[in-house]
Amino acid sequence: MTLSTQQDSFWDEIVKQTQAKNTTSDKQPFFSLAPMEAVTDTIFRRVVAQAGPPDVYYTEFTNASSMVHPKAKFSVQGRLAVAENEAQPVAQIWGSRPEDIAGAAKILPTMGYRAVDINMGCPDATVIKNGAGSDLIRHDNLAEKIISAAKTSGLPVSVKTRLGFYHAEEFRDWLPIILRQNVAVLTVHLRSRKEMSKAPAHVEYIDEILAMRDKLAPKTLIQINGDIKTRAEGLALAKIHPGIDGIMIGRGIFENPYAFEKIPRQHTLEESIALLKRQLDLFDDVNANVTPKHFEALKRYFKIYLRGFAHASSLRQLLMETHSTTEVRQILTRELARVYEAVASDQHIYRDNAAAIADMAMATAEKHQSAADHKNNS
Repeated sequence: MTLSTQQDSFWDEIVKQTQAKNTTSDKQPFFSLAPMEAVTDTIFRRVVAQAGPPDVYYTEFTNASSMVHPKAKFSVQGRLAVAENEAQPVAQIWGSRPEDIAGAAKILPTMGYRAVDINMGCPDATVIKNGAGSDLIRHDNLAEKIISAAKTSGLPVSVKTRLGFYHAEEFRDWLPIILRQNVAVLTVHLRSRKEMSKAPAHVEYIDEILAMRDKLAPKTLIQINGDIKTRAEGLALAKIHPGIDGIMIGRGIFENPYAFEKIPRQHTLEESIALLKRQLDLFDDVNANVTPKHFEALKRYFKIYLRGFAHASSLRQLLMETHSTTEVRQILTRELARVYEAVASDQHIYRDNAAAIADMAMATAEKHQSAADHKNNS
């Protein structure tokens, strides 16, 4: 297999498999679960696969410099762990040193990875301070060197980035630089770094981005990210903008763990509890056999499974006070019969997606307000 063939094969397979499942005359975009820090590990990817699998998964973003450091490399192995029975994800790495990016990317094939994604959009202040993530939008020469370094691995290289650093309109200068590198996939989060996730996604720029791709790099696949919460929403967006190749869903999975299901249907509390129990079992297995996991981080998932159900909020509050998976299971054993009875008695047996979305929006607003208050008081 030539280097060029190897670099094309993974994403060619994704596109072909997606179209093979298509029963309509419209072009079918592939769907992916966005790489999310402390979220998209081997545990959660397998839970999502049970709820309704996307076409592509990504790992958590992993520091390339840590991967190649003799001592630090052991600290990031858990981020790249893949179970024998799960779909092979795309490895997302980040960094600002081309030599480290090259070294990290060359390690990935030995771990079974067939594609690598470079994070050039993370808005985190610490990542930016290290000259990586969205800071690369301001240093295009370094961005080019990093992409070239990753290509030495022989893996297909993709990039996930934002429209700009300060302003969304910067995409007119920034994205052509990436496209000229002939990356396999360019994923565009339709916001600037300054906008974070507070402003609406700039869908008005999609057609201009697609035209830019068609002119500069017609073989590069364009994947769109930002404010797309379900497969249905992604399909609707792709129908309006038929040049879109892929749809990436991130925060939407927190509102609805069934975001990727192909035929949307109503879900019961029992089904969501089954996902929670699956997460608990996988957490214990990975913690014991793969890499140490912190229980407190597990609590963020309780909200995913227990949103949108009458009588579930009190159960969620009880679970938030636990300190181990054993305690969680004990509470479920003790409380579930009562909760199921209450749910059945008032006929609120199905998940209320509208209520889940409203709950998520309120929690996000409270988080932003708390951050603003802290900033004003400091």
